[in-house]
Amino acid sequence: MEGIEHRMIKVNGINIHIAEKGEGPVILFLHGFPELWYSWRHQILALSSMAYRAVAPDLRGYGDSDAPDSVESYTCFHIIGDLVERIDVLNPDVGKVFVVGHDWGAYMAWLLCLFRPDKVKALVNLSVPFRRFDREIKPVDVRKANYGDDYYISRFQEYGEIEGEFAEVGVERVVKEYLCDFPVLLPKGKLFKRPLDEPITLPSWLTEEEANYYVTVFQKTGFTCPINYYRNLGRNWELLGPWVGSKIKTPAKFIVGDKDLVYGMPGMKEYIHNGGFKDVPSLEQVVVMKGVSHFINMEKPEEISSHIYDFFCQFH
Repeated sequence: MEGIEHRMIKVNGINIHIAEKGEGPVILFLHGFPELWYSWRHQILALSSMAYRAVAPDLRGYGDSDAPDSVESYTCFHIIGDLVERIDVLNPDVGKVFVVGHDWGAYMAWLLCLFRPDKVKALVNLSVPFRRFDREIKPVDVRKANYGDDYYISRFQEYGEIEGEFAEVGVERVVKEYLCDFPVLLPKGKLFKRPLDEPITLPSWLTEEEANYYVTVFQKTGFTCPINYYRNLGRNWELLGPWVGSKIKTPAKFIVGDKDLVYGMPGMKEYIHNGGFKDVPSLEQVVVMKGVSHFINMEKPEEISSHIYDFFCQFH
């Protein structure tokens, strides 16, 4: 990771770790679960060589960033508050940046554009589309109804429970299971499909050294604070009431792999391709990458970097 600089910045009352490289317009990269700034390593190197300043934080609760103890410190308002102040620190003269998000980072990037469109020049989001807020049923209840009690979001709700089960399995196993084959169902007593004595073969896009970077960091931090994002799904649903029917008017591009667990959710293909994005009227392109799964920015780094560059260069 030659030339990538690391520093801490104070925003919204906490310290956030950022990795950055390059000179030029700022691109802010937002990671998902269970990830780190490191998931954007390929894009940082690529975009910084194309006259951009690439910046990737560890989101609050992850990596070297501060991790407040309370579950309530991980609502969408807290995360967006962090992002707004971070943008002001990174680009005080202009006050707005390009944004790229994946997974939880994509969800927060959509909300950043909804809450503070003045802070975002243009957006490229990966994996997670913007979905209209359903006011009839809470999001965790929807998941439980569709997938049952073993669904990972259902299993993440009870504080400390899944962390205890992860501890029994070991951080290394948990991290590699997620990065290799994001497990959607986590049955009690048999969390993963593979027997624990069966070694994991890493995918071609992830080296042992790269996987071990995640393992080392999560061995230090644990999973509680990242999982707290999921524990705030119901609280976010309540907080987002005032924005029902609001539209995201930031110029946007959406990219997803056809093997992504999100793309395979019931009704998701129809939503993406048949008008579900009507609340994002400035969405300019939807790209579905064949044979690609959830960690799209690591699986197809060159293609994703090209998509980002080709889209953002229109807005100078």
